[in-house]
Amino acid sequence: MSLLSVKDLSVTFRQDGRAIEAVRGVGFDIEPGETVALVGESGSGKSVTALSTVGLLPDSATTSGSVTFAGAQMIGASAEALRKVRGNDISFIFQEPMTSLNPLHTVEKQILESLALHQKLDGAPARARVLELLDKVGIRDAETRLKSYPHQLSGGQRQRVMIAMALANEPQLLVADEPTTALDVTIQAQILELLADLKRKEGMSMLFITHDLGIVRRVADRVCVMQHGTIVEQGKTDQVFDAPQHPYTRMLLAAEPTGQPDPLPDAAPDVLQTEALRVWFPVHRGLLRRTVGHIKAVNGASVRLRAGETLGVVGESGSGKTTLAMGILRLVSSEGPILFLGENIAGRSSRQLRSLRAQMQVVFQDPYGSLSPRMTVEEIIAEGLGVHGVPKGHEPRELVAEIMDEVGLDPATMHRYPHEFSGGQRQRIAIARAMILRPKLVVLDEPTSALDMTVQVQIVELLRALQRRHKLAYIFISHDLRVVRAMSHQIMVMKEGDVVEAGPAERIFNDPQQAYTKALLAAAFDLRTIGRTDALATES
Repeated sequence: MSLLSVKDLSVTFRQDGRAIEAVRGVGFDIEPGETVALVGESGSGKSVTALSTVGLLPDSATTSGSVTFAGAQMIGASAEALRKVRGNDISFIFQEPMTSLNPLHTVEKQILESLALHQKLDGAPARARVLELLDKVGIRDAETRLKSYPHQLSGGQRQRVMIAMALANEPQLLVADEPTTALDVTIQAQILELLADLKRKEGMSMLFITHDLGIVRRVADRVCVMQHGTIVEQGKTDQVFDAPQHPYTRMLLAAEPTGQPDPLPDAAPDVLQTEALRVWFPVHRGLLRRTVGHIKAVNGASVRLRAGETLGVVGESGSGKTTLAMGILRLVSSEGPILFLGENIAGRSSRQLRSLRAQMQVVFQDPYGSLSPRMTVEEIIAEGLGVHGVPKGHEPRELVAEIMDEVGLDPATMHRYPHEFSGGQRQRIAIARAMILRPKLVVLDEPTSALDMTVQVQIVELLRALQRRHKLAYIFISHDLRVVRAMSHQIMVMKEGDVVEAGPAERIFNDPQQAYTKALLAAAFDLRTIGRTDALATES
């Protein structure tokens, strides 16, 4: 008997008097000890399907069909019956641990709550179980971390705490909803190895939700491909990857940034040069707040960037990538010469820099958080014109329409608000806001990490086209080395504030010299099978 069996599942949401079908006729099974992956783009119904298994949908949802867990029907089950299953027999790990963990409670308290709710453990036995769980998920010096709050942990540590909470009551099924999307490639590989190892040792089944097909190939025994609320294809992972039947599956498998940026002309002029740039943050202590040391966020970075060239900056979270860019833009204090368009801007005040700000722009990671929800798209894109002025002979609306058309947006939609656009369209709006000022240098800080794979490809192609047309210099910051490879002429690898390795992209990717660089590349491009079972090998 299947551990989880979903048959003809449909979910409809009521919104503003309308019925919106989120899931239609979905069906799949998960066997004991098996990992099944639900893959598809944002809005395909993956998370709604998973939440339906234990009745975690809002009151506006109407669910039909059948979901049985260990033979018991979940749809229509009583609240008490569902509470016994949630967090006990079926546990969840979510994408962003900072929003899933309570910022006001320690690690110990949050895991203890789960133990007290389902196992009635408290006191010394409960504390011993917490330490056992933290040790099991690879938290070093677990006892010293018990009193830590989420903000005192790294991203990988927070996700390990989430996994510990999910494992607290020894679930039979672990639902992992995009558990590695927000993590660096090395941490991502560690978490995938950890989940696979725990699955083997604990004998768990897993429902793995992701839009990253590279991860699916690593972890899943069976894959279900979802589009517009339906499963368009499912089967053993190797079969689906090696011989996909549905056009949408083939499109997803092909959706990976490829190619290279245009070659750089020998005569391309310099846009930016730095020499041993440092960004050190002082550490103050005592009543008189004396400086007792420094946090060396960037410790001597030399950059040369020419018109039409992209410098890819890679490294784990906390390595100094974004701080380097902010130091170059003089948005944080830095030491060392910064030659921008031939002028040393290192010692200039904010007022003196204002005239150059239009020439240096930033596109941020999150298209949801970087756009004001209270402003129309026209107002957002034209914001820089209000600060730096409108070129003579032009009207703001005319310039907004022109740049929207250039980035692939319909100018007729400029009166709309950000929430009326998809994630990819929102990132195009953010790019348009930067490009309308016709800058010479653009910092792209994780501009594709929050996007689906197919949208990533579109944004990479757009950025390369804009660079080709306007000879833009890019500083491209990312932990996704596949995107970096498609975008970059030069690569800079950073670790804990230091530049570990730098050079032409082709040389870095094909012949890395440093062990840390090799580890990053191995984590990003190694598609070895991790933790796959042979549970289905005897079928047929």
